[in-house]
Amino acid sequence: MKAAAKRVRTEADTRPDERQTALVILPQLLSAAPPPRDPALRLDEAKGLAEALDLDVADAAIARLRGLNPATFLGEGRVAALKEQAAEAGAAVVVVDAALSPVQQRNLENALAAKVVDRTGLILEIFARRARTREGRLQVELARLAYERSRLVRTWTHLERQRGGLGKTGGPGETQIELDRRQIADRITRLKRELDDVRRTRGLQRRARARAGYPAVVLVGYTNAGKSSLFNRIASADVLAKDMPFATLDPTARLIKLASGRAVIVADTVGFITDLPTELIAAFRATLEAVMEADLLVHVRDIAHPETEAQRADVLAVLAQVAKENEGRALPPIMEAWNKIDRLDAERREGRLNRAAKQGGEPPLPVSALTGEGIDALLQRIDQAAFGASRLVDLVLDPADGRTRAWIASRGKILDERVLGDGRIALTAELAGDDAARLDPALLATPERLAAE
Repeated sequence: MKAAAKRVRTEADTRPDERQTALVILPQLLSAAPPPRDPALRLDEAKGLAEALDLDVADAAIARLRGLNPATFLGEGRVAALKEQAAEAGAAVVVVDAALSPVQQRNLENALAAKVVDRTGLILEIFARRARTREGRLQVELARLAYERSRLVRTWTHLERQRGGLGKTGGPGETQIELDRRQIADRITRLKRELDDVRRTRGLQRRARARAGYPAVVLVGYTNAGKSSLFNRIASADVLAKDMPFATLDPTARLIKLASGRAVIVADTVGFITDLPTELIAAFRATLEAVMEADLLVHVRDIAHPETEAQRADVLAVLAQVAKENEGRALPPIMEAWNKIDRLDAERREGRLNRAAKQGGEPPLPVSALTGEGIDALLQRIDQAAFGASRLVDLVLDPADGRTRAWIASRGKILDERVLGDGRIALTAELAGDDAARLDPALLATPERLAAE
């Protein structure tokens, strides 16, 4: 099967001394409204995406355009200059941080004599490299095939050649491009069936966790906001946490014991980014369902980033798209954890917190995954939000009823325990309201009754 979108070679395909050199270009239309993001910071982000694929970025520049060329996206003069620059740098790859049409990508590759990758293709390559689980690999392949299907254009001369039907006077048959499209469509159908199996398995796992009564807390945030570092801090896990985009792709979950004695399941998820390809949101439905099934979302923000507010808006936009993909269901409650607070001086920290207080609503939690600042307060807030108001309950248990006592100890905190005169066990425990309501009323005892025993 031939597809127009070729892979950029990554570390798995090359030896260290064969890393490809790349140029990174951020097109900016001069006649358009001012961009919502600082172009220089957006360019840095694009450069980081390229470096995440182990590309050696020889140069990164903003290409200011008076208009868009429908054939090559960039103007003729810009293309000529870029070709010369790529030749001088020995660049085999040119990254264009924009959405190129299939024809534009093909024409640019022909004009530059180099592999051209647009923003969607670049992010897909990173996701393909990061996927480790079967679910992750299936979802990446589905997204890539959806992308490649849109890239199938008339790029070679034999496209008009047809594969005839059976029989001497058969129909016109299929052109090569029709055959390629059909093969991709068949593969997409198979992948969707396999992912349906994955989703059913994950559904069974979620229901098992729900029966165990553990609330699910999911960390979400912009890529590189420090979600995985924060996850490691609170879960004592060993999740890949590097200063690179999408260091974590496959969801990771841990059971966390809180200071109250209760426990929650905390999950780390893939980071979001500006202009996240719609193919990825659709393909990663199985993974992103964890967001919709959560009891609580913790939005981890890099509060020291100069565009932290724009990143916040991007994350909320992706979450809204995820909700839309799930039949418009309401999102779980969201709390904000302001990570990297240690990078702000006292004045900037106080200013940000004061502005947040004036906006009303639940105040954000300043934390640092690096230093541990604010982690205890974050876990306490998670406890309160996940379990709601707690209740004190007094109970009298038969000495042989160790199962009930163990359940209470696993779900809450036993504050007082003593043996009554008749051998029964009296205890006072703190439980979440929902857990307290699940207790057999026959076990409950008022303080007056306990004193009378």
